[in-house]
Amino acid sequence: MRTVDVVRTYLELVAPDALRPAPTPDAGVSVLRNDPSAIEGYRALYSGVGKAYHWIDRLAWSDETLAEHLARSEVQVWRLECDARTAGFFELEAHDDGSVEIAYFGLLGDFHGKGLGKHLLTCAVREAWRAGATRVWLHTCTLDGEAALPNYLARGFTPFRTERYVATLPE
Repeated sequence: MRTVDVVRTYLELVAPDALRPAPTPDAGVSVLRNDPSAIEGYRALYSGVGKAYHWIDRLAWSDETLAEHLARSEVQVWRLECDARTAGFFELEAHDDGSVEIAYFGLLGDFHGKGLGKHLLTCAVREAWRAGATRVWLHTCTLDGEAALPNYLARGFTPFRTERYVATLPE
């Protein structure tokens, strides 16, 4: 195991018109709601997208805990399809303060570098506003892909807090 210093940045959009949408990609791309979100499919997306970025939180959850979480009315899971192949996903979670968090967001490795993340983030933000958000927020960190923070900023998100912590990573 090794330890690394990590900076986590929290970002927000405080109004729907603050979104700077990305252009819609060519045909063959769609974003579909996983309703209900099957546990096996969710785990495959979560681990497939998150492995490179050390996402581990949900891996420790039992099937029962994950099923309860995904069944909550406050949680929505959407997947990106590209030419009939799953390319990525996002998870929204509504909070008691009226905000909607983009809790998880990302692409599977084969789909990086094609501009799909810009489109997927635009869709995530729009769905958050449709869900009744008073504010849309997310966080990223220095363990995420190098395009993550620039994409968030380009879509109009503004930072509102940073924090530092030490993470222990597998070799």
